[in-house]
Amino acid sequence: MNGCGVARDAAGRGLSVLLLEKDDLASGTSSASSKLVHGGLRYLEQYEFMLVRKALKEREILLSIAPHIISPLRFVLPHNADLRPKWMIRIGLFLYDTLGGRKLLNKSHQIDLRTDAAGRALKPEFTHGFEYSDCKVDDARLVVLNAVDAKQRGAEIKPRCELTKGFRKNDHWLLQTTDTITGNETEFKARILVNAAGPWVSEVVSDRIMLDTTSDVRLVKGSHIVVPKLFDHDRAYIFQNADNRVIFAIPFHDDFTLIGTTDVDMTGNPGGAEVSQQEIEYLCDAANEYFNVPINPQDVVWEFAGIRPLFDDGESSASETTRDYVLELLEPEDKPPLLSVFGGKITTYRKLAEAVFDELNNWLPDLQPEWTATAPLPGGDFLHSELENQIESLQRNFSFLDRKTIQRLFQAYGTDAKKLLAGCKIRQDMGTHFGSDLYQREVEYLIDNEWAMTAEDIVWRRSKTGLYMSKKEIETLDIWLRARY
Repeated sequence: MNGCGVARDAAGRGLSVLLLEKDDLASGTSSASSKLVHGGLRYLEQYEFMLVRKALKEREILLSIAPHIISPLRFVLPHNADLRPKWMIRIGLFLYDTLGGRKLLNKSHQIDLRTDAAGRALKPEFTHGFEYSDCKVDDARLVVLNAVDAKQRGAEIKPRCELTKGFRKNDHWLLQTTDTITGNETEFKARILVNAAGPWVSEVVSDRIMLDTTSDVRLVKGSHIVVPKLFDHDRAYIFQNADNRVIFAIPFHDDFTLIGTTDVDMTGNPGGAEVSQQEIEYLCDAANEYFNVPINPQDVVWEFAGIRPLFDDGESSASETTRDYVLELLEPEDKPPLLSVFGGKITTYRKLAEAVFDELNNWLPDLQPEWTATAPLPGGDFLHSELENQIESLQRNFSFLDRKTIQRLFQAYGTDAKKLLAGCKIRQDMGTHFGSDLYQREVEYLIDNEWAMTAEDIVWRRSKTGLYMSKKEIETLDIWLRARY
C-alpha cells in the first residue's frame, strides 16, 4: 500500500517513477488487513493521540476520493462492565468524534441493546452499548487503484519483478532486478530509492543494498477468519477482550462475517504467514463471549494472515507497539539517497507518501505541490452520496445483469465499470462463465488493466468471488489463464 501510494504521489508531481514488486500487487500485508479505514479507537488508550488524529483526518479524505471501494460503517460496542467503565468509553468516543474534524460521518451515541436490532445477536447480559462511525475498504483494490492511477500518470509498474541488488554508482542508484516468471534480468537507474518493502524493509537494506540501518521492524502476525453471517443488519461489532485487546466482527460480502484480528510476534520468512489453529480458536472464543449463537472452527469458510511490519519501538507487547510510520533517510554526502519506510497503517498511506516527499525536498527542489487529497482514484469520480444513483444508472445500462452483480462491479470499479462492460448487450457478450458472477470480460479487463495473472490474483485480491466459487471452478480459471499466457 505504501509503495503504490508513493508511486502515485510521485507520478502526479511529474517525476519519473518505477515501482518494483516481487510478487503480485497487494499479495502480502496489504490484502490481509481488517478491511478498515479507521482512526483506531483502541490507540487512544495508548495515548497515540496524534496517530488517531492523523488517521481520522485521512478517513474522511479517503472516503471522498474512493467512494466506490470505501464506505461508512457503524460499529456497535457492547458495554462490558468488567473491562472498562462507561465514563471511559464516553470520553474515548467524544475524542474520536472530535479529534479528526469529522464532517462526512455520523457521531457516536449510546444504544439500548434490549430494543436495538444489534442486540438480537448478542447474549442477553449485554443490555447497553455505544455506536460510532468508521469506514470499511476493499484493501487490495485500494492498492491496485493507486498503481493504476500511477501508471495513468506515467509511472512504470512492474509486478513480479524482484530487486536482487542495488548499489550507488556516481550520482544514481543502479538496480539489478529479476523477473520472477521468466527469470530475465534487467538493470534500472534511479536518482532516489524509496524502500517500502513492508515486512522485508530491513532485509532490502541489509541484504539487497548491503547498508547498515539503525531502525528495525517488529513482525506481528494478524489473522482473520470468515464465517457464514452471524447477524442480519449492516453494522459491525467491536468486542473488548479480557486480554485488553479488541476484535471486530464485520459484515463481509453480504453472506459472511469477518472476525479478527490477532497480534502474534513472528520470526522467520514473512511470506510464510498462516493462520494457526490456536488463533482460530482464540477468535472463536472471543466472539463467543458476546454472540448468543456460538461459532467453532468448523464454521470457518476462509482464513487469512498477514504480517504487520511495525516500527520496533521496544514495547513488550505486540498489541502496544505503535502503528505509526517512521521514515529513515540514509544520505551520504554527494550520494543518491535511500529512504526506508518502517511501519504504518493502510489508513495513513496517503499522508505517508506526502511525508516521504517532505523528507526528499533537498533532492527535488522543483517538486510540484501536494495533490492527492482531492484527486479521485480511478472510478471514484463521484460523491459518496451519489453511490446508489450511480449503481441504478449502471443497472439501467446493463439490465441483463442482476442487481447483485451490478453492485459488486460498481463497488469494485466505480464509474470504470462502464468501460469494463462496454459493448455488452446480452449475457453471452460477457464470455466464458467461470463461476459465481465472474465472467471472461472481467477477467480480461483485470489482465489488461490491473496486472492480474493467476486465479488467486483475480478471485481473492481483485475480487472476493472465490468466496462463492468451488475449488474446481478456481482451478478451471487457472487452467484458462495458463493457456492464455
